[in-house]
Amino acid sequence: MNKSKAYILAINPGSTSTKLALFCGEERIAQENLSHSSQDLAQYRKLTDQTTFRSALVFDFLAKNNINPQDLSAVVGRGGLLTPMPSGTYKIDQTMLDYLRNNPLEHASNLGALLASEVAGAGTLAFIVDPVVVDEMDDIARITGIPEIKRVSIFHALNQKSIAREAAKDLGKPYDECHLIVAHLGGGISVGAHQLGRVIDVNNALNGDGPFTPERAGSVPSWSLIEMALSGRFTPEELKQKLTGSGGLVAHLGCNDVREVIRRVRSGDQDARLIYHAMAYTVSKEIASMAAVLKGVVDAVVITGGIAYNDDFVALIKERTSFIAQLMVYPGEDEMSALAKGALRVLNGDESAKTWQPLEVKK
Repeated sequence: MNKSKAYILAINPGSTSTKLALFCGEERIAQENLSHSSQDLAQYRKLTDQTTFRSALVFDFLAKNNINPQDLSAVVGRGGLLTPMPSGTYKIDQTMLDYLRNNPLEHASNLGALLASEVAGAGTLAFIVDPVVVDEMDDIARITGIPEIKRVSIFHALNQKSIAREAAKDLGKPYDECHLIVAHLGGGISVGAHQLGRVIDVNNALNGDGPFTPERAGSVPSWSLIEMALSGRFTPEELKQKLTGSGGLVAHLGCNDVREVIRRVRSGDQDARLIYHAMAYTVSKEIASMAAVLKGVVDAVVITGGIAYNDDFVALIKERTSFIAQLMVYPGEDEMSALAKGALRVLNGDESAKTWQPLEVKK
């Protein structure tokens, strides 16, 4: 069988949705975003208990597109909150499934492997690709000035890795021979230093590290944060929400849509202009810091994510970072294609599928 024409099903579960895409090789031939009502989901005590309900809908999607599950060469799901692991395509096995079913950290991504395994059955390969817990950081990048606190790797690994490979191809070089700085600009912002195929340093894009974003506070002065935490004005949950969810543009401007902020800037709103420029400023600082991580050896600065569609924002970054290397822009993110390509690399023999081991956690 010509693996480049293999049928691959990609599954990306969200809290109230399940995104599906069917590929023949790299060509997307069908897709659907299934929405799940609160009534549908209320009957399930745990999020992972939804597996059978959602998998039945996946089988319906395949039937509507005249695909027998046994005709699939692979099923690939979004990776969940596993313990840290190197980048790659991982076989879904019983160890992974048991861990996800019993994971106290409930997140929709934990359903990805469960659904892929359910749909694949016994005769079809099932994978996950580059979950958010991909960890390839150098040990020196983990150290902070407080021994009890270490920096951790949580970032947009799936999109960063996929776009980095695209940029390397456009540069005419293998990814594992490139030095790239990749900035994913979305509701969260992660900036990674990609050295010879590894992300050796990256800001924690989830809970308080790096640039501020449309919804996240990023790095803030520690003493001020401590004083706020001890003031009695906020619960721990409210403070966490200030850092992740209602920080950044939301806190300053009451809006997480960069397009709306740009509209305000163009209408003469000086407050919006200052905050908008400040966000680009903090992204640029993070990019420049990764140039230091790579010791100035940088093939390209790569911009991706939804905000990369905004030429004005990209121009602000270019103004401050063009001295580092050429700027390459790949707007948006296509997680479904990235998942399918990860499976296809294994099917084509370009890389071997890895086995996840929970003992790989780094302390």
